[in-house]
Amino acid sequence: MLANPSFHVGPLPRQSPPRPFQSLLHRRPSLPFSRRRCVSPRFHSPYSAALPLHANAPSFGGIRASSVTGEAEEQSGFSLRPHSVKIPVGDREILVETGHIGRQASASVMVTDGETIVYTSVCLSDVPSEPSDFFPMSVHYQERLSAAGRTSGGFFKREGRAKDHEVLICRLIDRPLRPTMPKGFYHETQISSWVFSYDGIHSPDCLAVTAAGIAVALSEVPNTKAIAGVRIGLINDQFVVNPTTKQMEESELDLMLAGTDSAILMIEGYCNFLPEEKLLQAVEVGQAAVRSICNEMEDLVKKCGKPKMVDAIKLPPAELYRHVEDICHDELVMALQIRNKIPRRKALSTLEDKVLNILTEKGYVIKDEAPLVPEAINDVCEDEDEDEVVVEDGEVDEGDVHIKPVTRKPILLLFSEVDVKLVFKEVTSKYLRRRIVEGGKRSDGRNPLEIRPINSQCGLLPRAHGSALFTRGETQSLAVVTLGDKQMAQRIDNLVDTEEWKQFYLQYSFPPSCVGEVGRMGAPNRREIGHGMLAERALEPILPSEEAFPYTIRVESTITESNGSSSMASVCGGCLALLDSGVPLKSSVAGIAMGLVLETKEFGGDGTPLILSDISGSEDASGDMDFKVAGNENGITAFQMDIKVVGITLPVLRQAMLQAREGRKHVLGEMLKSSPPPSKNLSKYAPLIHVMKVKPEKVNVIIGTGGKKVKSIIEETGVEAIETQDDGIVKITARDLSSLEKSKAIISSLTMVPTVGDIYKNCEIKSIAPYGVFVEIAPGREGLCHISELSSDWLAKAEDAFKVGERMDVKLIEINEKGQLRLSRRALLPDASPDKTSPKQRSSSPLKENSTGQDIEQSKSATADAVSSDSTQQNSSEKTPQERVSKKVVTSSRDGPYINKDRQRKNSGKATTEMKDVSSLVNGEAKISG
Repeated sequence: MLANPSFHVGPLPRQSPPRPFQSLLHRRPSLPFSRRRCVSPRFHSPYSAALPLHANAPSFGGIRASSVTGEAEEQSGFSLRPHSVKIPVGDREILVETGHIGRQASASVMVTDGETIVYTSVCLSDVPSEPSDFFPMSVHYQERLSAAGRTSGGFFKREGRAKDHEVLICRLIDRPLRPTMPKGFYHETQISSWVFSYDGIHSPDCLAVTAAGIAVALSEVPNTKAIAGVRIGLINDQFVVNPTTKQMEESELDLMLAGTDSAILMIEGYCNFLPEEKLLQAVEVGQAAVRSICNEMEDLVKKCGKPKMVDAIKLPPAELYRHVEDICHDELVMALQIRNKIPRRKALSTLEDKVLNILTEKGYVIKDEAPLVPEAINDVCEDEDEDEVVVEDGEVDEGDVHIKPVTRKPILLLFSEVDVKLVFKEVTSKYLRRRIVEGGKRSDGRNPLEIRPINSQCGLLPRAHGSALFTRGETQSLAVVTLGDKQMAQRIDNLVDTEEWKQFYLQYSFPPSCVGEVGRMGAPNRREIGHGMLAERALEPILPSEEAFPYTIRVESTITESNGSSSMASVCGGCLALLDSGVPLKSSVAGIAMGLVLETKEFGGDGTPLILSDISGSEDASGDMDFKVAGNENGITAFQMDIKVVGITLPVLRQAMLQAREGRKHVLGEMLKSSPPPSKNLSKYAPLIHVMKVKPEKVNVIIGTGGKKVKSIIEETGVEAIETQDDGIVKITARDLSSLEKSKAIISSLTMVPTVGDIYKNCEIKSIAPYGVFVEIAPGREGLCHISELSSDWLAKAEDAFKVGERMDVKLIEINEKGQLRLSRRALLPDASPDKTSPKQRSSSPLKENSTGQDIEQSKSATADAVSSDSTQQNSSEKTPQERVSKKVVTSSRDGPYINKDRQRKNSGKATTEMKDVSSLVNGEAKISG
């Protein structure tokens, strides 16, 4: 590699003299291993300087600054003019437009499906960033609520931090694109997607994956393959490409697939225990759809694509790989045989420091040239006389020039620290693969099919509603379950999701302590959100229905140790914790992660891809695939595949799925050995939830005006919450049984449907009016007992015989059209039988009872008889319209014999001080007649 000392310090050409050691003193000191893995020191290498992006173009993107568009197009070799193409996808077409919006970006496209529009742009930095072991690409996706004519329901109306739903789509875009990016390209690349229009029918997530693949293909990023993404649904046993949102409601499968025209790069899906063969058929359908999109993209790229920045790709010198192997071969083989993660990591870190010290500071001495001892060189220089000719053998003729022997100096090679780190990582991966393929042993001594030792225990946390500690090898998950009512549910405010509340969610956290490192702790990163959603969707199919278990369920998975496959440990631990909390699961599920060594021939194999079960962290980092599969022995509930090579084929995927099924069976068997086992009973610290069903029209009675009634019930009984639904479902949440029963009784009384003829015992008088008393037959439910129905005898005023707080037995005799109740005490008295007494006899004596049921007072009998006799002798032909209506209403009730009593009270001016509207009295109202 040629070095330019004017702007970098790096590996020297062999023909140049060795660079002085002082030239490297400005470099930063070596970082600790935990930081060196993710932080590249700002060391000037041959790749950190500004490089021409094209051989014939001196400026970014190959476009010179020009005021004439045509001149810019001529310089760059591509067209900025608008161009559109329709690409068939499934049973419809998507419209791809470029050159119309975002023309200053490296590339931008607008993809339309129905009335859903996704805009995606790709931009690159002018100057490359420091070399590192990952491609500097960031993906941003945002759903503008204005796309559906809405704004945020929260306090802030502007879109801000990405929601979990948007983060998951960012991952869907990033994962298939990253394997197609070449090594050695360090210009920071940013992919931005916005949903500008959403029709509620066509989902934007799969559209965003395809839009990003087209935009990158049109840009200057030197990616190797164009990618596209589709969604596959299973409806009525038929696979549908890019189904609508309505079709997805009936789908048994939700599969996102992305790839190239020849291979699969990413799959992620959720289903309800579908068998492996069915999923493989879905993947095959998706791959065919992706292939057709990629073929259509090729013509668009030829017409509108920009020249690729191939010249900007800079790789470490090829000889550096040989030098690193020469230095650390034996020690690297020994280090990779250490079974435990932390000692192995420390051994590799020490070995890396040794390689860095030799290749970046001391200088590497080429082995085929003998080095000269510095002391010997000094001795020769001191003893030698410049004027003396030293002749060892033979004679020297006069005039002959004798050539002195000059000691050959060693050639010391110095390399960039970043290059050495990159090469050391690749060499380590190469040796690890060779050990697995050729020796049949992995770092921890297992064979390719072997599962790490599994141990689990439940009930670890006494105050939690459910807990489980699941350990598999050096990976450990502490899962905790919390149960609650709807107030604990998670609010959903997304563009696509119509669900307002989420009553089951799993939250995954990966603190730096789980890998023995020191790091920043704060909001969950994208990896944590993605792993949490994968575990959540894996457990969702085994949960009971809301009717059977009306709780909101929260699962927390904290990774306390990690050496690979922590998301699948969260599935296993979460399942055990749910059982421990008393959630009646339909079945148990487990998860396992599969790895891959694709090219085995160069590592001593026969060329057949090697599938690894239950991969560890080093096998994930150095392998070609991370394929996570969750489910039980009958089918799969969730799966996710990330790869580091440019695609795998269906036969490899089939082998991985079948091998994962055997691994899941083994894990499920080990979970049954949990000690202590799950309790499977509701924790005594969990809230109690009672579900009632009332008539929908009675819901407002429970709520009351402005929610006053439901608040009063909560305060009176001490329950935590009362939730009502429009369909008549009422959920009561309480901490103890007594408060639950109290609120249940009150709500039952409020929402009961009274029936004429029902008898209510020991009812309290709440208030007294001149025309009767109001009696509470149930908590919060009152009815009017008219003065004529209070006693067998005539009463002038109700308050003369009764007081507020007294209790009586009443019978329901009428319900009017407004739902108001008319009660009767007289109907329950012993002398109220119509076959024994006449109406005149029943009103012969007034009845006065106290709360203990005193006898009838005889002192008022004569007066009552006189008044009654006068009343019955009045001219019945002089009746007011109100009296005729009253007669009609009363006669419609079952207790017809009460008609004469009403007539007597109405026609007697001495009995009442003012005329009342009888029809209003029946309805429980007091209106003064005009």
